[in-house]
Amino acid sequence: MARPSSAPEAGTTTRGAGRRRSGEPGLHPVTGAPAIRSTPVRHPWRAVAGVVIILAIVLFVIDAGRREAYDWAAFAQYLFDPRIVQAAGVTLLLTVLSMAIAVLLGVLLAVMRQSPNPILRWASGVFIWIFRGTPVYVQLVFWGLLSTIYKTIEIGIPFQQPWLVFESIDLFDVFWIAVFGLALNEAAYMAEIVRAGLLSVDQGQKEASTALGLTRSQMMRKIVLPQAMRVIIPPTGNEVISMLKTTSLVTAVPFSLDLYTRSRDISAETLNPIPLLLVASVWYLAFTSLMMIGQHFLERRFARGFDQRGGGHVPEPMPETVAISAAETPSSTPTEGADR
Repeated sequence: MARPSSAPEAGTTTRGAGRRRSGEPGLHPVTGAPAIRSTPVRHPWRAVAGVVIILAIVLFVIDAGRREAYDWAAFAQYLFDPRIVQAAGVTLLLTVLSMAIAVLLGVLLAVMRQSPNPILRWASGVFIWIFRGTPVYVQLVFWGLLSTIYKTIEIGIPFQQPWLVFESIDLFDVFWIAVFGLALNEAAYMAEIVRAGLLSVDQGQKEASTALGLTRSQMMRKIVLPQAMRVIIPPTGNEVISMLKTTSLVTAVPFSLDLYTRSRDISAETLNPIPLLLVASVWYLAFTSLMMIGQHFLERRFARGFDQRGGGHVPEPMPETVAISAAETPSSTPTEGADR
């Protein structure tokens, strides 16, 4: 009688009528099949395009170094001028405060937009409609004229003698007008970004939270918002960078201590605007680069468990493990007789 064939040994695979060891050269380390030798396709025009781009950059740099209009001596003189450094700090402070207020207000507006209460949904929708539908420069001009519209601020019972009266010109500081003007505009965009993040969370997560007895606020704080951050972080990073550049519009308030306005004032004194524009651009690029690095690490932090490319490389299974598994289950590696 013919004896049944035994299971293949660990480290070997059967293919056809014979055995091949996975360690032999020219064979796949797992399946034992002949390895495919592929020749990469050549792309000569890519190399040509790269050389052309590099030459264009080099020629531009050489030409810019010889242009008298750039006035690199004045650029070096004003790059770390105390007025410029102070203005750069004010610009960064404007960005941080405005975005902090905008994020908090945007989360509140997004939650209101998802609320079952129709009044809250209506109020949130009207706010977003107004501040997204009008230019930020127009809004800043309006906030700058607030002391003209409301000359005094009165506190008391309506139609009665007020208890306290404040002069609005003394109450409203231009710095905080600029901060809140930027924040209110940005909050409308942040509300839509947060709402998109909330909608990205699976409905089953919310149903499970309700089944566990969590309140709506607990569900938002502990379940929904942490998962929505994966979607919220990338566009929020873009909004922070955009806010940094939008601070150049606070001259409409008018607020004149930001980076762009200070560099413009200095250029008006020296009658040499181009070096000061380059100085402001370098400071903006420095801040933007730092923000992009921070955004990259935040995206990796909140992408863990969702995108393996963001969380690191996942190693492939070892060949020995696959071979042993095949040996333990003979039916998964059929022989030639079994195929017949």
